Amino acid sequence: MILKYTTQFLTKMEDVFAESNYLLRYEKGNFKSGYCILKDQNIIIVNKYYPLEGKINCLVDILKTLPIDISNFKEKSKELYYQITQNTLALQ
Repeated sequence: MILKYTTQFLTKMEDVFAESNYLLRYEKGNFKSGYCILKDQNIIIVNKYYPLEGKINCLVDILKTLPIDISNFKEKSKELYYQITQNTLALQ
């Protein structure tokens, strides 16, 4: 699968987080990596002023690092999650 920098792909990424036990929020902040993870509260905050490419890259990085329970995921979300975590996405 190809990593596309489109709003549709960002929506798919957001759907993956919506099905997980983490809450994804876009807010302003001076995060060195572009995002902040509050693990105790299961909240992920991404800089809302990041461009589309930056937001997608942040979400991909987060998915690769967090232990997420995928038992409640829909099939499409599971497929996208596996492709991201197994590094089978190619840039476009």
